[in-house]
Amino acid sequence: MPWVEAMLRGQKVLARARQDGALDDEGGRVEIRYRPNDGRAYRAARANLAIAPGAKVLPDETCGPAEAPPEKPEKSEAQKAAPRLHPVPANAWQAFTDGACSGNPGPAGSGVVLVEPGGKLHEGQEYLGQATNNVAELTAILRALEWIPAGAGPIVVHTDSKYSIGVLSKGWKARVNQELIARTKRLVQDRSAQLRYVPGHEGVALNERADELARAAITTRQSRPARAGS
Repeated sequence: MPWVEAMLRGQKVLARARQDGALDDEGGRVEIRYRPNDGRAYRAARANLAIAPGAKVLPDETCGPAEAPPEKPEKSEAQKAAPRLHPVPANAWQAFTDGACSGNPGPAGSGVVLVEPGGKLHEGQEYLGQATNNVAELTAILRALEWIPAGAGPIVVHTDSKYSIGVLSKGWKARVNQELIARTKRLVQDRSAQLRYVPGHEGVALNERADELARAAITTRQSRPARAGS
């Protein structure tokens, strides 16, 4: 069975394909390889994959034999829903943000889940048109800080984008997106927000929900703000 180059959340991978070059999914998931001969075969959600521009169909022998990574122990429903995060102050607002892109660049969206100190949730999404995944991630953080009411207490933003954390709080130099980065960085500083990394697609429920909202923005081509404080 052949392979085709595809993009998975901004990273190029090799994905199983049919003879016509279409992705070969089973139950909504596609076998992928991060490297042709690393001995590991992974499966990714079909919705998270996009065939790379100009990709060619490659023969089966492009990738060597591989085994699936060891399965993780089955978790209870409570464990699946519980965010594996460091504690935050009791009076803190939390934001879970994510960006999505169908192709990179391609149709893009941002998703945000806000959590009031008392636990009330607010959801928002924004369709960005043609953009990159990094723009979608940065925009999600920007919107989260804009949607949290003025005068709120401490703010903790959870993101699975190491790029966003790097350019906003670690002094990474950026060659593109400079205006968006500067605007977002100012708001991070003005609101004394903490940026915390959370692994993507690792069962953190609100991070997964932010991803769903970002993808819904792409699918529906619709935006709606999170009406926090109401």
